[in-house]
Amino acid sequence: MRIILLQDVENVGKKYEIKDVKDGYARNFLIPKGLAKLATKQVLEWVEKQKEVEKQKAEEELKEIQKIASSMDGLEVMILVKVGEEQQLFEKINTQKISEKLKEMGFALKKEQIDLAEPIGELGEFSIKIKFEHNLESEIKVIITEEK
Repeated sequence: MRIILLQDVENVGKKYEIKDVKDGYARNFLIPKGLAKLATKQVLEWVEKQKEVEKQKAEEELKEIQKIASSMDGLEVMILVKVGEEQQLFEKINTQKISEKLKEMGFALKKEQIDLAEPIGELGEFSIKIKFEHNLESEIKVIITEEK
């Protein structure tokens, strides 16, 4: 039986691929679970339209991410921290703190997007990479200063 997969199915194929599978597997598993449809002319036309719509969405998403990445490139993020007598920080600056500060500045990022090997434990300026989808990156400058 010829079917069109509506999503990725392990050991069968990827989304929108046309596959030949056993009749029972298609009728009893793939089609009832909404994983596939019979490969009819109407469904083939529908799949082509869906591919086009998804392609346009991906292009729009890429443009949006490029815009955000370019606006963040070179951004300076100032984080104020309490410091002891010997200039030691009372708290280390981690991806969560940087993410919260960026959110205050209007950039909604997940902490997983911030490429920080280990938490920052001293005053100063640090260059940090921000990773986006589609292999895009920005570099920001995090400035850790003493809270007065």
